[in-house]
Amino acid sequence: MYRTLTFALIFMLVAGWSAYAQPRLVLPLDTMVVTKHTVTIGGALVPYTAVTGTQPVWDEAGQPIASLNYTYYSRSDVKKQDERPLVLSFNGGPGSASVWMQLAYTGPRLLKIDDEGYPVQPYGVRENPYSILDVADIVFINPANTGYSRTIPAAGKEVDRSKFFGINADIAYLAEWLNTFVSRHNRWRSPKYLIGESYGGTRVSGLALELQNRQWMYLNGVILVSPADYKVIREDGPVSQALHLPYFTATAWHHKLLSPELQQKDLLDILPQAEDFTINTLIPALAKGGFISESEKMEVAKKIAYYSGLSEKEVLEHNLAVPTNYFWKALLRDEGGFNVGRLDSRYLGIDRKLAGQAPDYAAELTSWLHSFTPAINYYLREELNFKTDIKYNMFGPVNPWDNSNDNTRDNLRQAMAQNPYLHVMFQSGYYDGATTYFNAKYTMWQIDPAGRMKDRFSFKGYRSGHMMYLRRDDLRQANEDLRQFIVRTSKPGQVAKYERE
Repeated sequence: MYRTLTFALIFMLVAGWSAYAQPRLVLPLDTMVVTKHTVTIGGALVPYTAVTGTQPVWDEAGQPIASLNYTYYSRSDVKKQDERPLVLSFNGGPGSASVWMQLAYTGPRLLKIDDEGYPVQPYGVRENPYSILDVADIVFINPANTGYSRTIPAAGKEVDRSKFFGINADIAYLAEWLNTFVSRHNRWRSPKYLIGESYGGTRVSGLALELQNRQWMYLNGVILVSPADYKVIREDGPVSQALHLPYFTATAWHHKLLSPELQQKDLLDILPQAEDFTINTLIPALAKGGFISESEKMEVAKKIAYYSGLSEKEVLEHNLAVPTNYFWKALLRDEGGFNVGRLDSRYLGIDRKLAGQAPDYAAELTSWLHSFTPAINYYLREELNFKTDIKYNMFGPVNPWDNSNDNTRDNLRQAMAQNPYLHVMFQSGYYDGATTYFNAKYTMWQIDPAGRMKDRFSFKGYRSGHMMYLRRDDLRQANEDLRQFIVRTSKPGQVAKYERE
């Protein structure tokens, strides 16, 4: 059962950059399709409404400059919506659609994959018995040029890319869009949460303060899923180089390449050792650069090999700082000639040749696109009845992306300081080689250098990769961790204030 509600404003949006390109495709600027469904979560039947549509982004003159596609799930048997939490969900990229968490993590429907995340035919979707829809409503948002979202060129002009495609532009226009969405759907009284995966972690960290200071919208929580902290990732040096090592340990353990002494132990028993070595030995050693003593260099190289599964020779050839792309290529070179995945190093790939410094392709991403792309196109069209000839962009044209003036980490700290309600949870997979779990821990430690708000931070790790929820056991646990976080931080009656002890 469905009904279609279409607002008066309908614009011709174009596949490409020119407003006059042929053929032209029609996408409603401002529309919604409403469908009714049920899902069984934790053994209980949950009825819900799905709203799939587009909502404009307006410029300062009130003219539409983009139309963003979204899907909004709300539980339909709730009597007091003002106490019902609302989760605002973003993926990353930048340039990635919201398909990943919508069809594989928190939403009421899951794509069909096996228990470890590999594609299964025939493609399609099924119920998500672990969805957080029992405790919170969710809206999945596709930023400009992702999913069905598109920028709108003014007549005879090119799109002003500076309004969309950069860290701070992205945060600014999305905050305005969220204000409109919350107003339209009467959710101002609801406890609100941001969740962002990968680059989405950067996005929601900045949005927390932007929503608070520019939209006067205060949050109860921010969840960072496999977050990308570019303060570390883009700044090559002893810290960023060293933080990879515990991920190396986890991946080598998974592939059974560590020494028997480590291999016989559980993963969570050996990771603290690798973390301690990284913080207390490896970072100081790398800081010494070429002036480290030969004896210390050899001792550190031996330990890196011990915790990584690589040889001492390989470690020394990289001056103790083994890059991740080399690790993905080399770890299994002599163990069947495979490379390991970047975003999830449980996945294996086959290159043209064994030699080289990096894999030919991302084994895990090709596997994921194999299953996600058919599923989202089928699901939106045939189950949610949203029809358009516009292509669903799994990854959209958003480059060049302006990375300057990235203050999002401190913006999150400031938002927390100003808002005693605001709590933050990190979720990371141990086998993620792109935004490693130990990098996420380090980010968490650095947000609040004074340590006065550390009781409002939490970290959860999982035995999978970047999209930890693709592994069924982690899908269940990660959703349960989210559920507990939301319930714990959205209790009515709590007063938002600091108190002296």
